[in-house]
Amino acid sequence: MRARRLSVAMTADIHETLKRHLIREDGDEDLCLAMYAPSTGARRDSALIREACLPLNGERKVHGNATITGRYVLRVAREARNLGLGVAILHSHPGGGGWQDLSDPDADAEASYAHMIAQVTGLPLIGMTLAGIDEKWSARQWSAEGNHSAAESVRVVGNRLQVSWNEQLVPAPPAMPSQLRTVSAWGDPTQASIARLRVLVVGSGSVGMDVAIRLAATGIQKVGVMDFDVVKEVNRDRLVAATRRDARHEIPKVDVAQRACINAATASAFEFQRHHLNVTTPEGQSVALDYDVIFSCVDRPSPRSVLNQIAYTDLIPLIDGGIGIDTFETGEMRNATYRTHVLRPGRPCLQCNGQLDPAQVSRDRLGLFDDPAYIEKAGQPEAGKQNVTMLSASVMASQLALFVSLLAAPSKFGEPGPLRFSLTTHRLEHVEAITNPACIYEHLIARGDQRVPLAQTAATSPATGSGPIRTLLGQVAHFLVGLVKREHLR
Repeated sequence: MRARRLSVAMTADIHETLKRHLIREDGDEDLCLAMYAPSTGARRDSALIREACLPLNGERKVHGNATITGRYVLRVAREARNLGLGVAILHSHPGGGGWQDLSDPDADAEASYAHMIAQVTGLPLIGMTLAGIDEKWSARQWSAEGNHSAAESVRVVGNRLQVSWNEQLVPAPPAMPSQLRTVSAWGDPTQASIARLRVLVVGSGSVGMDVAIRLAATGIQKVGVMDFDVVKEVNRDRLVAATRRDARHEIPKVDVAQRACINAATASAFEFQRHHLNVTTPEGQSVALDYDVIFSCVDRPSPRSVLNQIAYTDLIPLIDGGIGIDTFETGEMRNATYRTHVLRPGRPCLQCNGQLDPAQVSRDRLGLFDDPAYIEKAGQPEAGKQNVTMLSASVMASQLALFVSLLAAPSKFGEPGPLRFSLTTHRLEHVEAITNPACIYEHLIARGDQRVPLAQTAATSPATGSGPIRTLLGQVAHFLVGLVKREHLR
């Protein structure tokens, strides 16, 4: 049985709070506690640092090293238990750099609290070390018996995604001759970090297929593609990697993506992760939680709502994009507009920036998004079907540019916020979207497994729901849409 992987994640704001406490001007080590929420993926467990719990007067002493009192540990453990959270103990190595090994005294100190914290909270203790030279983290998980296992990475999510890697568990891959020009653009350290990311592309249509191929060509070792659809003849003007045979035999789109990515890959040990799944199901959502960055290349509201939530509750940056094409009644093109954005704490979610309509999400989730009778009865706008592969390439390029800004941060600028491009005027705009004070997504940052369930069971999935269930759900959807309209009119 394959061992489960462990990762730790926090927002850039939490990182700054902890850094200010742990990295002292006098050069001494320091110590503090924090609370974390577990996030359980299919093969990876993540500890999401939700809140720094700094010591009160008398709860810790600094004397070259640092010690904390049992009263402090018990106070935080009890508070964590009441919130359904776990406890992390964090200390600094002011003169250290990179992923830090655990010294015997540090191991003894953390192990001494492991049993008590597990007993109080029901969750394992997480130990973390912050290196003072380069602000890199290291992390491990302790069992109640006092044994520890190392994490593979620690992710800090802000306008840049900064990852500390455990070189023993996830060594830097060798740069290949085929990557020479890529590496020359941002240097060996950046390439080594980007190549180790696990990147998921949800949706392998006109945008997602191209995104996945270029990720593989960049040298990323582990690229996953999730899509439950198959290739049809109507898709071929948008799936540049699909063949007539693929359409004739209705080959799964993920199989086409796998073939194309393997052909394009430049990593010495490339792994394609094939997920013939719907992200709106519990199984699909669980798989998505195994990744470090997700590209949303779907146009339906329900999967976008699930991915939108994950970006905040599970601290996995989501790079989303889409295109809308307007036509005159004559069939001629009026305009095309594409929007791209990085969803993460500190940026407005899809709903706040106007790219996700709750009424449409409910309609899609209940299998009514393409139902003409329901659309006419409910007065809902019909979903647009226009798509041009040449314009889809612009969406792909913008999403990948945001990925570069998020990871490589040219001139130390990170991702720029939501973008909008109008084809008629060829104008690129920075969208001044702000977070709604009542936004449910951004009030659930680092909730992990405590997230509001959005994934659907097989009975309610648009891909499988039918018959009497679909009829009942239609009635419920009609009520929900009416409720949303009434709230909007108030």
